Amino acid sequence: MHQITGKTLLGFLLALTTAVLWGVLPIALKILLEVVTANTITAIRFLAAAVIVGVWLGFRGKLPTLVLLKRPKLAVLLAISIVGLLLNYILYLTGLDRLSAETAQTVIQLAPFLMMLGGIWIFKERLLLWQKIGAWTLVTGLLMFFNERLLTLIAQASSETLGVLLVIAAAVTWAAYALAQKQLLVTYSSKQIMYLIYFAGALAFLPVSDLSPLVTFSVLQWSLLLFCCLNTVVAYGAFAEALHHWEASKVSAVLAITPLVTIGSAKVLAWIWPELISAQQLNGWSLLGACLVVVGSALTALAPQFVQYRAARKVRKLQRDVL
Repeated sequence: MHQITGKTLLGFLLALTTAVLWGVLPIALKILLEVVTANTITAIRFLAAAVIVGVWLGFRGKLPTLVLLKRPKLAVLLAISIVGLLLNYILYLTGLDRLSAETAQTVIQLAPFLMMLGGIWIFKERLLLWQKIGAWTLVTGLLMFFNERLLTLIAQASSETLGVLLVIAAAVTWAAYALAQKQLLVTYSSKQIMYLIYFAGALAFLPVSDLSPLVTFSVLQWSLLLFCCLNTVVAYGAFAEALHHWEASKVSAVLAITPLVTIGSAKVLAWIWPELISAQQLNGWSLLGACLVVVGSALTALAPQFVQYRAARKVRKLQRDVL
């Protein structure tokens, strides 16, 4: 069983770095989608990540061996991980093309919630009271976020409706990837798994990409594309390192603030650079809904900590009574 180092501040800073990078990412992707296809962005991101992680693993002599995949169970798990994350990337980008960055990032918060449900179903994990409260808070927050548009989304088949459905599908496929990866970690390290996924993703998306727009890219567009490529590696690297130093539930709770980072970043960028991006106009109920999504996601992640804390308090109380 992996033991954390207990470096709380470092773990928090790494988790916060991941939240900020993931929060700003959809804004950069949204701008790039105006000039290049989702397939092309995904292919370039996977290729860059495969090269960077592959070189790093090669120098350390830790490139994954495929001999182990002769075991049917491992091969199936890897296939689920690869297909799940590849679908997550392309579905999210395709949905983002029809939505604002703020909306896409709020809806994708369903992913860890769906992963929790998958853990209950597959690994027979117990759903705690605070997780139930967190789940209902998250769903309530999503409904409040769409308060003005909810009836339109349901009653009319609009581009935004399709976008929301695509991002929900992206959340489902991410949960499938995460649950499969959880089992694969017994055999491969997280970096080895990600390398195999990145490599497969590059092979899958490069043939259906259109690289011709890159010739006319401006300095800003190249900078955004480079940021998206590095974001893939750095954000996941910081996430993995945060888990090395801090409890997974606390890391997940920090990552829950990602939608607020997106909303805040979009408003700041729209104020500084209005010709580049326009922030979505959210009313008070929508902002409150986004906050509830964050609270619900954090409660779901921190529920096991609450249970452990209460159990520890009972033990200490019994020890004091005995003494």
